[in-house]
Amino acid sequence: MELFEVFSETGESIGLRPRDEVHREGLWHKSAHVFVFDSSGRLLLQQRVCDKDLYPDLWDYSVGEHTQPGESHEQTARRGLFEELGITSAKLWRLGATRSIVLEGPQFMDSEIQQAYRCVHDGDVKPDPTEVSGVEWWALEDLSEWVARSPDEFTPWFVRDLKAFNWLF
Repeated sequence: MELFEVFSETGESIGLRPRDEVHREGLWHKSAHVFVFDSSGRLLLQQRVCDKDLYPDLWDYSVGEHTQPGESHEQTARRGLFEELGITSAKLWRLGATRSIVLEGPQFMDSEIQQAYRCVHDGDVKPDPTEVSGVEWWALEDLSEWVARSPDEFTPWFVRDLKAFNWLF
């Protein structure tokens, strides 16, 4: 059973709760997201595995990771890069400020305190098959067309953030 550290609305840690309870009750928890670009400006997307509890098989951030208890957003981002893609070193740039965002779905409420990062990586990528069913590099112009044509092929939070960072044309 995966435990998440949960937080008050003011950001104070208030204990640990099971993942399913956190998402069912909309409890505040932390996450980090990483947008991995290559030096030519293409964005790496990951396809979620078919047994994910939320949005299986959809295309998503390069890395999306919940924090472990006591972990910082940057530590989470680095752990996610390694665990999900096998990337061991990358310079991370923060994308904006830490945000508190709520996303409601049919059987969940995701209340996250999240920080997004950007990095550039031109080396090998070794996706973990228990987390990632596929990866693809996309030029932002082509990705914009794909999102416009087939928005249901992507997680809603990924599309939201593409818009927030002005990466859709």
